[in-house]
Amino acid sequence: MRIFHITADHFAELESLPEQLPAHGFLWVGSGRREFEVQRDLLQACLQRWAGAGLVDLHISDLLNNQLPSHFEDTSWYDMLVFRRLAATPSGKTLFVDDAHGTLASARRALEAIDTSPVGFVVYDRVLLTVHPTDCAVREHFAHRLTQHSQESDLRGTGRLPTSPADLMLRMLNHMVDSYLELRRLLTRQLSTLQTELLNPKSHFHDWQVLLASRNALHLLEDTCEDQRSAVQEWIDALDEWPPETDDSAKRERELLRVRSRDVLEHIERVLTHVRRLESSAEAAVQMHFSALGHRTNDIMRTLTVLTAIFLPLNLITGIFGMNFEVIPLTHAVTGFWVAIGIMAAVAIGLGAFFWRKRYLGTHVRP
Repeated sequence: MRIFHITADHFAELESLPEQLPAHGFLWVGSGRREFEVQRDLLQACLQRWAGAGLVDLHISDLLNNQLPSHFEDTSWYDMLVFRRLAATPSGKTLFVDDAHGTLASARRALEAIDTSPVGFVVYDRVLLTVHPTDCAVREHFAHRLTQHSQESDLRGTGRLPTSPADLMLRMLNHMVDSYLELRRLLTRQLSTLQTELLNPKSHFHDWQVLLASRNALHLLEDTCEDQRSAVQEWIDALDEWPPETDDSAKRERELLRVRSRDVLEHIERVLTHVRRLESSAEAAVQMHFSALGHRTNDIMRTLTVLTAIFLPLNLITGIFGMNFEVIPLTHAVTGFWVAIGIMAAVAIGLGAFFWRKRYLGTHVRP
């Protein structure tokens, strides 16, 4: 568990939970899910002293639930937002050579690397409680950024520090959504590899489980983004219902919260649009695969049909000269064999030229 005291111009990391809130600024308590479960009684007592109310038991269960989808709930004392972040965001360079080259094995590893887990945000007036999974990169990332602010004195007073718990929460949400935006390149490479294998006429694609798993992953990611969008939209609606501010600086801070909230929502919309585009692309690739397979089958059947049509008259000539009659023209002639062979060759060449002119034997069929 890490505790930070943040004001408009400085911050400090505290060693333990304070008895009372500081006179200025707000507290950020970042806890792992297991830490929160073990120390929830202590946190409940601190929240009771700091804000006059602890967490509802149902909300504690939600924060401890690792399978909970993104959603938003508000009470008279605090707002709670659960947002699913990417559990792992590996670089595509470790899985793919470049944007156009990859293998089914790399596509499978890219698919297995995609996972999500929930992060809980409890927003009081002057306290932000965040509940993270084990080894959460989001908490460590912002803790590192705060540490950099403490080491770089020239950044103090520039307005880069969050001014309220809601402001810090929105910055974390924006960072998590940006990781989804970076995921688009990995998903695009993965689907491009599968499409290349599907549409390659020289390959015999049989790894349908990878394609099915990819479609299921895209559906799951779409559901995750829709839950995120609904949660952020409910937060924006709740933000509009907050009591109006009279101070000009407070009004400006409220408007900045609205701008950040709409920015997070717009980023989620971009991810959702891209996921749906990838789903359509995957469906189109499957349809094109079966269309190309049917086209190749038609080409093979057309070639076999033309060859059968060419050899059918030859079989007829052979059958005529093979009849058991005493007298058949050219049977006893010295040049009869060669005349029959010449007739058969002429018929075969003539039919072949005719079908070639009609493009029945070419790569394209004349309409």
